[in-house]
Amino acid sequence: MPPNLPDAVLWSIPAFVLLTGVGMVSIRLRPDEDAAGYETKDAATSIGTGLGNLRVAAHEYAAIARDVRAATTWHERAGRVFRGPGRQSAPTVPLDRSPAPASEGAKIQPVRRSGAPLEGRSSATARRGGADALLVAFAVAALADLAALLAGSETGHTIAKPLLMPLLAGYAALHRAPRMLIAALLFGWGGDVLLLSDADAAFLGGMGSFAAGHICYLILFAGRRTRRPLAAGYTVALVGTVALLWPDLPADLRVPVAGYSLLLAAMALRSAGLGAVAGVGGALFLLSDTLIATGVADWPQLPVPDFWIMLTYLGAQYLLAAGVLRQTYGGGPAID
Repeated sequence: MPPNLPDAVLWSIPAFVLLTGVGMVSIRLRPDEDAAGYETKDAATSIGTGLGNLRVAAHEYAAIARDVRAATTWHERAGRVFRGPGRQSAPTVPLDRSPAPASEGAKIQPVRRSGAPLEGRSSATARRGGADALLVAFAVAALADLAALLAGSETGHTIAKPLLMPLLAGYAALHRAPRMLIAALLFGWGGDVLLLSDADAAFLGGMGSFAAGHICYLILFAGRRTRRPLAAGYTVALVGTVALLWPDLPADLRVPVAGYSLLLAAMALRSAGLGAVAGVGGALFLLSDTLIATGVADWPQLPVPDFWIMLTYLGAQYLLAAGVLRQTYGGGPAID
């Protein structure tokens, strides 16, 4: 029997097939597209490749199914799904309380402990496997969304975008992230969904949801020191950007955009207090939302502007989450 596949690879195969299928559906729904026939055939080829990989890994999924049937609790079933096949919890070993022989009375006897610590490690392994699976799903959804934007597929973007932040929030939650981080990511999800609409009310609602997320980040970053030159740089960037955008913004959006920009710049500045990873995330968030603002102001745009907005936004949210987890748990997420 082939060796067990790594969990990330094991669960990325069905995710690849699913998202490629979503891509095929979005291609079929696009009217008047000359390349649609070719792209549909290409997607079908990709699905065939993915199904072939599913057949190769069939023994893995069969072993997982056997493990799930043998489990006695729902917690254990979930753990065996994400730990992969064959990685069972170690059996409980009773505590050896028998007295030592007289001739060895002076020796320290090894103590065999009960299964509680082993069960704790088993639970930690299950959470780690689940977190890895969610991170892979986030990466797949992110690539699908970016590909949809490059291909001009509104349907693909509409399907993939709402999946992103819940997957990243789930990854953070399984790593026992601070609640404010999970709340910030979920407020980001609210903003993502609202900004799928072009209505002005939806734009304001999305900006408000992202603003709530920035407040959550600011609470997380409270008390962190930042360097004065960096603060001066963000201040210049904030004042200069708002001043340049102001005349070209719609009159009813000028004050909301200025207030949101102040909150965003404060978050980006404070994020640097957690280190380079979170600091880069904060800067990318500022860049992403600045690109949105230039579009609202009808400034000249980069080719495929939504692609660059989402690319910088996804990098920002991931790096902010990674920076918070690293700082909170001293170099890596806490699983135990």
